[in-house]
Amino acid sequence: MRESMKIFSLLYLKVMAWSRLPNAQWYLGALSFAESSFFPIPPDVMLAPMSLANPSRAWRFALLTTIASVLGGLFGYLIGATAFDLIESYLKASHYWEHFQTAKLWFKEWGFWAIFVAGFSPIPYKVFTIAAGALSMAIIPFTIASLIGRGSRFFIVAGLMKWGGARMEANLHKYVDRIGWATVALVVVAIIVFR
Repeated sequence: MRESMKIFSLLYLKVMAWSRLPNAQWYLGALSFAESSFFPIPPDVMLAPMSLANPSRAWRFALLTTIASVLGGLFGYLIGATAFDLIESYLKASHYWEHFQTAKLWFKEWGFWAIFVAGFSPIPYKVFTIAAGALSMAIIPFTIASLIGRGSRFFIVAGLMKWGGARMEANLHKYVDRIGWATVALVVVAIIVFR
């Protein structure tokens, strides 16, 4: 795990513990919502073990994660549209500022596709949701791109756990960053080729 991620070890362990509780799906929904606008731990860390433990409900968990994540993205959009001045100094002082600058450039260049890529990849989606609001991206394309990007990611995670079991979970954790960045590269190449 990268050094920057080690600061979140305690949060990560807490989220893993939540995935084993009887009301885990409520925690999954709350985590999915929060991660799209302000929380640092992605919902995959709960979605994967829950889908592994209960494969017959994997698609339901993926749908819940997608819907809650898109609603959280809309909340992030609202933050960017109405309260960006209040959080700008925090963003500048954090490691998210560089991601925010990237998001602004991507919006100018690719619009809809920037949200899709951020929704699917390990890039911090919350930064893109806030940037979309701050830059007044049209809400309908934002929502559609979020649904497609987030849904694709979460249904793939749930499907892999349902199909591959514990071995797949171990491999996914080991290679998730490489898979995500490879996907980003493929999408960027496709956009350049088909533009």
